[in-house]
Amino acid sequence: MTDSLLYSHQSDEKKPAFDALQFLKTVTAQPGVYQMFNADEKILYVGKAKNLKKRLTSYFRKVGLTIKTKTLVEKIATIQVTVTKSEMEALVLEQNLIKSLRPTYNILLKDGKSYPYIFISDETYPRIGFHRGMKNKPGEYYGPFPNAGGVYQSLNFIQKTFRVRQCEDSVFKNRSRPCLQYQINRCTAPCVNLISADAYQQDMLHAALFLKGESTQLMQHLADKMEKSSEALEFEQAGIYRDQISALRKIQAGYGMEAGKGKIDIFAFIKKETLTCIHILYIRHGRILGSKSFFPKNKLALSNSEFLTSFLEQFYIAHQHRELPQEILVNVPIKDSEQQLLVDVLQQRQGGKVTIAHRVRAQRHKWLSTAVTAAEQNLIVHIHSKQNLQLKFSALQNIMELDELPQRLECFDISHTSGELTVASCVVFDQSGPLKSDYRRFNIEGITEGDDYAAMEQALSRRYTRLQKGESQLPDILVIDGGKGQLNVAKAVLSELGVNQVVMLGIAKGVTRKAGFETLVLEAGQEKVLNVDSPALHLLQEIRDEAHRFAITGHKQRRNKKRKTSSLEGIVGVGAKRRRELLRYFGGMQEVQAASIDELSKVNGISKKIAKDIYSALHNE
Repeated sequence: MTDSLLYSHQSDEKKPAFDALQFLKTVTAQPGVYQMFNADEKILYVGKAKNLKKRLTSYFRKVGLTIKTKTLVEKIATIQVTVTKSEMEALVLEQNLIKSLRPTYNILLKDGKSYPYIFISDETYPRIGFHRGMKNKPGEYYGPFPNAGGVYQSLNFIQKTFRVRQCEDSVFKNRSRPCLQYQINRCTAPCVNLISADAYQQDMLHAALFLKGESTQLMQHLADKMEKSSEALEFEQAGIYRDQISALRKIQAGYGMEAGKGKIDIFAFIKKETLTCIHILYIRHGRILGSKSFFPKNKLALSNSEFLTSFLEQFYIAHQHRELPQEILVNVPIKDSEQQLLVDVLQQRQGGKVTIAHRVRAQRHKWLSTAVTAAEQNLIVHIHSKQNLQLKFSALQNIMELDELPQRLECFDISHTSGELTVASCVVFDQSGPLKSDYRRFNIEGITEGDDYAAMEQALSRRYTRLQKGESQLPDILVIDGGKGQLNVAKAVLSELGVNQVVMLGIAKGVTRKAGFETLVLEAGQEKVLNVDSPALHLLQEIRDEAHRFAITGHKQRRNKKRKTSSLEGIVGVGAKRRRELLRYFGGMQEVQAASIDELSKVNGISKKIAKDIYSALHNE
């Protein structure tokens, strides 16, 4: 049971402002939930507190409030307080109110109604397929998956690898000849008895092991079958098992599989400028089943820890149909008291242990790093949305005093290692963001090693000679990553080619060489330093960083191409038996070359030292 205490005071021209002092005299120090309303009785914010009096007093202190919190307080006309028996009860009530009332200043998430599963029917030739809703058919259900995309991705892999049927029973029972799926090698045609029931059940067993995350058991089983088929001179069947092993190795490397690790949800929080992204990875039985990015608004300028805590509370508590994991991993530490409160609520609902961790090692660290990288990339894409970009292009027009809004920007950068294998990059942005089809790289030859001016001159000459011949359209603004020296090179090249309709701009790192302190060098020689929050500066930073990334990637590719790899036969300590085990484990030489040191060391007879020697030899390190 809960008790309610209501203090209401509306503020308008005829009535005094909200009397905070009088209100605070009446507030209890017990745990509970508070709701803030404006003069129109519209809900502004819902919060919880272990001590209501202490928490609400903090909103009305004279110093220390953020601008956004001050804005909220100025709108308050009514505060309603609901007392609860415990902080846990307050947390649950808070999230239920947020879900139902959707207050203006709270973090708000959309609620998915049901989760999809993969269903394997119970019959002689079972069907595997997508399922959502009541589980009332006989058979096995695998999931839930975080989204439909994760289901279809898994089904596509299973169909290509194990060739089990996904057609509806009405189609299956009325076939007189194999369908197209058989022709493209994605089904074994059980509909017309081209495979025995026992052999088909084996294929379905392999699919089920894959869905359960039993990767080690599955690959050992396939390896044994491949050897038996080879010994029986059934080379075509052995090739099928080899291909299945290869496919499993690829998906294991791509998704970071680790057998038998239960249910883990990973949350990566990234903030850039005033925008945030929280990317979630769903790990089930050691395999990434899916992911999703959210871009919630931080309307009260909460700290990173407070913001992530509020997000987790709403994610799990407000949406009670959501499947709870056994572990939650985060990249931002959560305040101990808040973490313990959330754990207590989740464990009460789960009926089992739930942990939240920030510092993790081994495979969990890799998964967390993957989530962080995805959050960073997705936030960049979000920032590049058309609305934001138009604002940035408009700001750049004002800064450079242009008569018209620029439509197209090009930026150049140079990358090399001690002057070796120099690569120049050219990236293009329009008002929709990066235009990757127009990106170009230039392998720089015939210059003094380390001469960035000469490299820039060669890249610009080649690029704008082609543009003059009609390869693509000229940009409105040419951005050079560098100061006056690089800009003067650009001016000389374009003058020599007779290109006079392109505005040029250099972006040089400041004395501190930190983002936000760059100096803009205009074509006439003037220098400008923009505010850190300038949209024009953000646009120039983004295109400069993209040019830098594209140049470095090209340089690494060129450097790696130069390296030569050796065969397994040339590696000391790797004899015929170890070569056989390597090929048996990975399914082929290409997969051996793609394996990491940790993956190589898992092979029978391959120690950590030998794995390092193999990896070094194959990568010429």
